[in-house]
Amino acid sequence: MRGRGPGVALEKAKDFRGAMRRLFSYLGAEKAVIFVTAAVAVGSTVMGVLAPRILGTATDEIYRGFVRASQGAGGIDFSRIGKIILIMFALHAANILLNYVQGYIMAGVSMRIMERLRRELSEKIHRLPLKFFDKNPHGDILSRITNDVDTISNTLNMGLSQALMSAVQVLGIIVMMLTISPVLTLAAMAVLPLSGICTGVVVKKSQKYFKAQQEHLGKLNGHIEEMFSAHIIVKAFNGEQASVAAFDEHNEELYRTGWKANFLSGLIMPIIGFISNIGYVAIVVTGGALALNGRMTIGGIQAFIQYTRQFGHPVSQLAGSASIFQQTAAAAERVFGLLSEEEETEDTAGAAEAEATDGADSVFQGRIVFENVKFGYEEGKPVIRDFNAVVEPGQKIAIVGHTGAGKTTIVKLLMRFYDVDGGRILLNGADIRHYTRENLRSHFGMVLQDTWLFSGTIEENIRYGKLSAPREEIKKAAKTAQAHHFIRTFPDSYQMQINEEADNVSAGQKQLITIARTILADPRILILDEATSNVDTRTEVQIQRAMDNLMRGRTCFIIAHRLSTIRSADMIIVMRDGGIAEQGTHESLLAAGGVYRRLYESQFAENV
Repeated sequence: MRGRGPGVALEKAKDFRGAMRRLFSYLGAEKAVIFVTAAVAVGSTVMGVLAPRILGTATDEIYRGFVRASQGAGGIDFSRIGKIILIMFALHAANILLNYVQGYIMAGVSMRIMERLRRELSEKIHRLPLKFFDKNPHGDILSRITNDVDTISNTLNMGLSQALMSAVQVLGIIVMMLTISPVLTLAAMAVLPLSGICTGVVVKKSQKYFKAQQEHLGKLNGHIEEMFSAHIIVKAFNGEQASVAAFDEHNEELYRTGWKANFLSGLIMPIIGFISNIGYVAIVVTGGALALNGRMTIGGIQAFIQYTRQFGHPVSQLAGSASIFQQTAAAAERVFGLLSEEEETEDTAGAAEAEATDGADSVFQGRIVFENVKFGYEEGKPVIRDFNAVVEPGQKIAIVGHTGAGKTTIVKLLMRFYDVDGGRILLNGADIRHYTRENLRSHFGMVLQDTWLFSGTIEENIRYGKLSAPREEIKKAAKTAQAHHFIRTFPDSYQMQINEEADNVSAGQKQLITIARTILADPRILILDEATSNVDTRTEVQIQRAMDNLMRGRTCFIIAHRLSTIRSADMIIVMRDGGIAEQGTHESLLAAGGVYRRLYESQFAENV
């Protein structure tokens, strides 16, 4: 077995009480229902704790009957014993019924709370900035939304109900024990502080492992998600062994922390049972002495012993709930950590001005100005340095450069996936930070190199660009994107189902469908990031013709490595090290003999 990895030097949960307090705050909207549940729990407990006392009266009646029989003065009153048995049956039946009612109500409470929590998480995901997803593994995010939420759900559904019932039972049993013998009750209660101390020590030791267990579960899920999504690459490069080795490492860390967490928490109930048995011995000895002195009846001793045994059960359940709530606190901390993440900020100080400028299609011009734009994904590591450019309405602008020059970053800034660190970007005369993101992005249509199709029909995937579009408009967009002819060859045509992995259509076909989606959206500004990189040469020519018609009268940004697609651009911006190295038309840049010419000749040397 390997030594302790770097992730196993564990710390305790950062804020156990805070996480549980925030979780229980969700119960605030269910106060009335929880009050009813508590009342039902009290009723159920009353039925349960009365049974031993009534059974004790039956024992006393039998004992007195034997005494009377031995003295020749009568015998056992079986009619009274029968009535006691009927009362016992009724009490147990009522107890079972009330337990069912309580479980039914708490199931509804927990499901409503989880529905609210999942809805908040779903809404939160859409408000998080892109940098959050760049910095956090997708598998870990998914684990928070699934595994951690399920852990909380199980606790609210089962653990909370059990803890509530156990607490009420403890109080009810103590009351009944006091009515029988305060002396014996004191002997029984003497072991409680010791139980509390032992439980506290175990909880303190095991909490850090429960926190680590959830973290390692997230890492394991992240690895699995990554390997499954890239299984073709793993097989192509014979990476199965490395993948299994990484899985084993994460799995072993999960095993190590999970084993320690569950082993330590599993000590609670045996410890509580051992301490309870010590108290049980003390009660038997003390009760026997009281019975010999005539201060207690045999039925009273029997009832008290039953209460003692019953008392140990809810106390053990409460102690066992401690481990459940530890794991829940660790899960809640991760979930609420996600809910507390910084969201995209909306600078609406000038939104009225910006959106008034954009109030109608006739007013919107689509002029874009970059003024001294600076940006870096990490502080102190700039990616864009003093970027300046003016894009006139209707121009076709191509952005080229070596990998890492900052081409795609410019697009992300333009779409406000990230905000600039310095300078500003003007759209239609207003700083884009003065637009709401929804309004800003409504002007843009994007076709990316990495295509995205969801599980559904081809028609539904195209309609995503304009949800109200009729079928004929969808077909028209597909024809413009040169996709209609191959869609018709499918058995179900536009109703063909795209599977979850979208691998039942080719890469080029997926790209054409996404282009049709963008055409349907009819945006004012187009962003094409290597939009034709996954299609063959013949299809590329067809798409290029369709794009020329589509881009007429619109501002268009084209990010391209294949320089053959941008010869007709109105302006070509050549980026290097986050800045503009050259800009001009295809012919002027070739004549200049600079960076662009070298890029061009590296692709078309045989034609130069």
